[in-house]
Amino acid sequence: MYRFLLSRQWVILTLIALVLIPVMIELGFWQFHRHEHRVAQNQLIEDNLKAEPVPVTELTSPGHTVPRADYWRRVTATGTFDTDHEVVVRRRTSADERIGVLVLTPLVLDDGRAVLVNRGWIPAAADQRSFPDVPPAPRGEVTVTGRLKADETTGASGIKDLSGLPDRQVMLINSEQQAKSLGREVLGGYLEQTAPAPAGDTPELIPEPDHDSIGAHMAYAVQWWLFAAGVPVGWVVLVRREKHDRAVAAAAAGTAGEGGGGDGGGGGVDGDAEPAAHAAT
Repeated sequence: MYRFLLSRQWVILTLIALVLIPVMIELGFWQFHRHEHRVAQNQLIEDNLKAEPVPVTELTSPGHTVPRADYWRRVTATGTFDTDHEVVVRRRTSADERIGVLVLTPLVLDDGRAVLVNRGWIPAAADQRSFPDVPPAPRGEVTVTGRLKADETTGASGIKDLSGLPDRQVMLINSEQQAKSLGREVLGGYLEQTAPAPAGDTPELIPEPDHDSIGAHMAYAVQWWLFAAGVPVGWVVLVRREKHDRAVAAAAAGTAGEGGGGDGGGGGVDGDAEPAAHAAT
């Protein structure tokens, strides 16, 4: 009854089903892990944003790689802005998705070391090779509050670090790169300024990272697992349909064969009657 399962097309179909089931299950777990990662990251951001600010020197130092546990941690730094070594970071977007640049200004601390401060977003110059009109940084000693971020790299950000850029323009925010041009020690990572608010609201301060939405990863995981469960169900349905169709075809063939045999027998009776009639004559 089920010998058709050994046919070439059914063997291929069964193998495809056997491959699809674990693949879909794995895709479901991949989306589930992405959901877990998003939830954990949201919690990390929320906790670090709520934490009381601490001096930046407690969390980082020259050459230090800021760990993920300290991302978005609120920190303070007191010093004087070094506008002579101010640079802009190209091809960055504002909160409303406009393309422009970030203003990156070193803040020189009392001990002579510096920390990079992302003062916010401004429009780029009309000519990409020109330095834009950057709002001046506060003069004299200032205390900056901000969110601690790790140095940007091409591998982590996907942003290609181009060479041959115009003077005072960079692609990445990286303390090691800026330390070479500053000629002084620079703390690892950088501050994303949140206070004091700039005069005239420019540069535009970077808004808080989103830590409320969790995306649709869990829904995608459930969908993949439902697809995985549907494969064997679909396979069984197809097998039952094939079995039914073959049974109907076999029954139809049998009925046709019996009908053909009855006609032949009737012909034989007529043939016998004809010679009997001649004999009577």
